[in-house]
Amino acid sequence: MIRLVVGGALLVACAVPAFAGPPYETDDPEPTEPGDWEIYNFVDLDGRAGQVDGVAGLDLNYGGAKNLQLTATLPLAFAHESGTAWRFGRGDVELAAKYRFVNDEKHGWQAAVFPRVILPTATRGLGGTHARVLLPLWVQKDLGKTSVFGGGGYEINPGPGNRDFWQAGVAVTRDFTDKLSIGTEVAWQSPDAPGGHASTGVNLGLIRKLGGPFALLLAAGPSFSGGKAAYHGYAALSLNF
Repeated sequence: MIRLVVGGALLVACAVPAFAGPPYETDDPEPTEPGDWEIYNFVDLDGRAGQVDGVAGLDLNYGGAKNLQLTATLPLAFAHESGTAWRFGRGDVELAAKYRFVNDEKHGWQAAVFPRVILPTATRGLGGTHARVLLPLWVQKDLGKTSVFGGGGYEINPGPGNRDFWQAGVAVTRDFTDKLSIGTEVAWQSPDAPGGHASTGVNLGLIRKLGGPFALLLAAGPSFSGGKAAYHGYAALSLNF
């Protein structure tokens, strides 16, 4: 999923590892700590040739138990095409659970599954018409102040004009200070409709810890599909407690 988010995240460090996860499309395997919350107010933006699509809302993450994160995304959606009025309405609610089944702190390895259900709750044609399911696997290797994380999964995408598809990504981030992380990623998705095209995107990202439990996240970059270019970006302000 491509996002411009004004929501947030404080990201994890282990044995001085780099931050991981948001603002990148590529996820990481590290769950929220048990009993803790990560709350994101977000805006998610895609643009191409006079067309803009996006969502804004809340992304709620709770550490339900050791190695288990429970997630709910509650979005409002918007869209605009040249020559038409803006459309606003509810977006598709997402429910997910991340389970980390490998946490080798000594060697810096982590791995997790993060199944996600996307419910057809959108109005005004701003989302899907059927429930979708994403089944991903994410792996991370920490190398001092640098982290490499990636993986991907398969999305079950029913409905007329749709097809199931694969997605994958890899990201590299580095902590330059205890408050600043910079990274980059490459993300790929196979066609999600008959006759469609695969897409590949590149992002540059930045995470800046602010005072107290807040952090600012930014990411942006181009994507390419069928010889056509698009753009996306991400910005986030997170609250961890």
